[in-house]
Parts: sequence; C-alpha cells; structure tokens
Amino acid sequence: MKRIFLIVLDSLGIGAEPDAADFGDVGAYTLKSVSTGRGFCVDNLRQAGLGNIDGQDFLGAVEHPTAAVARLQERSRGKDTTIGHWELAGVISRKPMPTYPNGFPREVLDAFTEATGRGVLCNKPYSGTEVIKDYGEEHLKTGKLIVYTSADSVFQIAAHESLVPPEQLYEYCRAARAILQGEHGVGRVIARPFEGEWPFKRTTNRHDFSLVPRRTMLNAISESGRQVISVGKINDIFAASGVTESNPTRGNTDGLNKTMALAERDFTGLCFVNLVDFDMLYGHRQDPDGYAAALAEFDRWLPEFLEKMGPDDLVMITADHGCDPCDQSTDHTREYVPLLVLGRQVQPVNLGTRSTFADVAATVTELLGVEYETEGVSFAKDILQKH
Repeated sequence: MKRIFLIVLDSLGIGAEPDAADFGDVGAYTLKSVSTGRGFCVDNLRQAGLGNIDGQDFLGAVEHPTAAVARLQERSRGKDTTIGHWELAGVISRKPMPTYPNGFPREVLDAFTEATGRGVLCNKPYSGTEVIKDYGEEHLKTGKLIVYTSADSVFQIAAHESLVPPEQLYEYCRAARAILQGEHGVGRVIARPFEGEWPFKRTTNRHDFSLVPRRTMLNAISESGRQVISVGKINDIFAASGVTESNPTRGNTDGLNKTMALAERDFTGLCFVNLVDFDMLYGHRQDPDGYAAALAEFDRWLPEFLEKMGPDDLVMITADHGCDPCDQSTDHTREYVPLLVLGRQVQPVNLGTRSTFADVAATVTELLGVEYETEGVSFAKDILQKH
C-alpha cells in the first residue's frame, strides 16, 4: 500500500468488554446509546459493515458489506485516550497509569506552585464544564490555577484566557509535565483554557502534553523514510514522537476538512486522524443527540472521501475506548471498539473479535512494508483480495 488513512472516532465504543466490571462499566454500550439520539443516521457505515461486526445485532447486518470488519478488544489496563491510541500504534500498557480519585498529593502541588508562582484551586476529580462554573470566579479574583482530574490518568489545568493567555498556560503545562514523571507519570497534562463571563465557556485552545511512549508504529514508519501525518490531537497523544507533519484541528468538521484535503495530496505512509468531538463534546457531556448528529456528519462525509482513494490506498476506521452518553457517569467506558477497513484491494471479510488493538499496528506496518515488532497479529493477508 502507498497510503493508509487511520481514522479514530474518539470514544465510539461498541459494547462492554468482559472485564468491564473491573472499571465500573458493566452494560456500557456507546454506539447503542448514540443510536437513541435524534438524527442518528449511519447508512454508509452500515453498508460498509458496521452492523456485521460481532455483537452489533441491533443495527442489522447487510448482505454485501463493502469493508472488512472486526471487533477489537483492549489488552492494556486502561480506558483512556492515551492508552487506547498507543495500543492501536502497537504498544500494550499492562500497568495502569496513575489516577487520583482523592486529588494530587501535596508534593506534586508544592512543586507545581513553585514552578508556576501560582496557587491551586479544586484539586479533585471534576467535570470540565462544571469546574469552571464553580471555581472560575475565584480563579479570576485570586490568580490561582484550577487543577483537577477525572477517572483517567490526567492532570488538567483550567485558566481564563484574559488572565492566563494560552501560551502561558502551555508553559505551566510543560512545567507540570516535567514534574509528573515516574511514580506520578500521568498519561496527559491538559491545558483547558476558558473565556467570557460566568458560567464561562471553554475555548478551542486545548492542548495535551503526553508522556513519550515506547517505540510505536509511528517511529517505525517515519524512520523508514515514509510520512506520518497527524490530524487533530494525534501529535499531542504521541508527544510528537514519530510524527513528520502535524495538522491541529478545532473540532470534527475542521478535522474532516483537513483529512479530505490530505486525500488529494501525494504522499507515502500513514495519515493518522483523531476526531475528538465525539468524546469531548458529547460523550463526556452525556449528549446522545449531539453525538448522533456528529456521527451522521461523519457518515455523510465518508463517500466523497472514499472516492478520492487510489488503488494503493486503504482506510481504517476505529475508536480508542468508549464514553457512553447514557450511563451514570461522565467518564470513559471500558468497551470493544469497531474496525472497518475499506479500499479497492480489500475483500469484505469478517475478522471476528481481535484480542488487542495492536493488531492494527501489525497490519499497517506490514501493508506499508515496514518492519515493526509488536504483540499484535497482522490481518493483512486476510483482507487483501486474491489475484
């Protein structure tokens, strides 16, 4: 293959995994919950074979799907963006990243205050939209930074852009990233700027500062002389390791537009896309209607994109975890994720349930002719048409 487009529909889980009870996620089913939302329409994804994937009986299978399909099970001990994307890229995380249900310890906050010269507000798990309602005014009065976390391994810093411009907030995040290593090596430090007056509104200037992963398929592909083009927060998730070109986005629509433009470019290698609005705007905010509308937008976009694929191009559509908008929590959920593989050389086979997301990395690197060692098992020979 010359070009592979790997598109992550952030948080589109397709049913609880067998160990969901360990994560408090029994019964989680993001896609089924989203299907109850107004405007839900996935006609093109269904024709590709979304309803043919193991366990998706409620959608209805089609007789002649156009994609090879699979259900992917996560082997890593986590259910967040970082761990999910790293496993898709070949790295399995057997040890969970640290989480802080009772807030961060004093030694972390003291070091952070010393590095930034600012005090801290909150320091506990919180909804990102609620935390600025509850602490935003005090932040403006005192200049203290709003530090909070979630069920995920994250250290989040919220600040009003009129008081702390985004670039300054990013510097504070870099300081936190330097502190949060080893025992306290959270997956991501996240800048969460907001603006306006109470109840305030988060801006699109979010920025993630991740740990640097072990060697992923991105490193193998770029070291081979091929390109690794990121769209959305992929560059942040991998701390830029192995990425040859980064295209930040301001939401799904912008991400779809940039991916469409890249489909018209001549390159050799991988285009790795993350569409974050599913998770950030709709899953976490318990909004099945918004999620359904966003998924319908992607579904409408897909046919034109596929028309731009050449004979040596391939498209993989998947997810990184769940975030059920109809459960009792705003957190991510431990779920299987879908895989749809489309291309002129792809035969529409059902690959069943795969035991790790890392099968994606094994397959991508084999199809690109790149050597990469991973625990994942390639399904390249299973999906390519026999000539």
